[in-house]
Amino acid sequence: MTNEIEQIRKKIGTKIKLERAKRGLSQEKLGELAGLSKTYVNAVEHGSSSPTIDTLIRISGAFGMKLLELVDVEKVDL
Repeated sequence: MTNEIEQIRKKIGTKIKLERAKRGLSQEKLGELAGLSKTYVNAVEHGSSSPTIDTLIRISGAFGMKLLELVDVEKVDL
């Protein structure tokens, strides 16, 4: 179970990184838009930090997308 959770966390991080790059945002700019530090955005993108649901809502809002779109990681490859 722990390995599965780690994989999902990494996939969410990868999805955030891809969405950020697609929008031409730096980690710093995404952090500003979502009220997070650049360091924390980096940790989330690399899967070394587990974002709370509140944080994911803030990130999805910064992207202008629904939370469910952000956490849909079925098609994300590592």
